[in-house]
Amino acid sequence: MKKKFNEMTSEELIKTQKSLKTVTYLFGVILLLLFGLNIFLIANKGFSASNVIPIALLPIFILNMNTLKEIKKELESREQQS
Repeated sequence: MKKKFNEMTSEELIKTQKSLKTVTYLFGVILLLLFGLNIFLIANKGFSASNVIPIALLPIFILNMNTLKEIKKELESREQQS
């Protein structure tokens, strides 16, 4: 079972933040490329079912960004306490 952020040590949080940040930004770049490719394909060949894929993947990107914000908030609250 996954630990909650308030149960993790600061070192674990920082490690999780770094890995999640890398994965999220890479995913964001790939998502932007997919959106660009879809615009190109729609302009040339019309709409197809595969054009929905980037839209379907967008919630994953949003969830990862929200998780990064939560980790940052938890780390900031720990800095203020100490």
